[in-house]
Amino acid sequence: MRSRVVAWLRVLLPLAALAILSTLVLLPNAPDPDAAIPYADVDAEALARDPRMTQPRFSGVAKDGAAVTLIAETASPTEGHDANAERLRMTWRAADGLAADLTAPYGALEGVMIRLNGGVRVTTSNGWAMTVPVLNTDTESGLMIGEGGMTAFAPFGRVDAERMEISRNADGQHVLNLSGGVRLLYQP
Repeated sequence: MRSRVVAWLRVLLPLAALAILSTLVLLPNAPDPDAAIPYADVDAEALARDPRMTQPRFSGVAKDGAAVTLIAETASPTEGHDANAERLRMTWRAADGLAADLTAPYGALEGVMIRLNGGVRVTTSNGWAMTVPVLNTDTESGLMIGEGGMTAFAPFGRVDAERMEISRNADGQHVLNLSGGVRLLYQP
């Protein structure tokens, strides 16, 4: 009796599977247009009129050996070989170990100059945290000039000045020159 049941199941089960598969293939559901692959909603004409790059990266080495890396969220070309960028992050690593990380909402690459503006935040490896409205960096010489009022928090206290300049002296040491109403609040 058992062998008879097994013999019938050997025939009936494959036939049942064939019936189920043919039902799925021959009677499909109508396609749902809402379940289609979503496409990005972009204005192609606006992109053609205003070309730009997303997440561009610029890296180089200044003549003094400092490694400079500039990353932006977006960048668009201007006249010549220059570019404007938004939401920038710049890292500057000198050959002697001094490092600075800079962030700014806006910036421009103008030849060998990187101009950051809109409230630049500078954090250095020796403990300084500065905020300056505009910061110009010469990628050839490594000179940084901040204008429009600077506020810095250093390991020894707070410093305010109208203008700042980071350069190298004759011995190759980095020097921070402050000018224009320098005010120091010393906190031992």
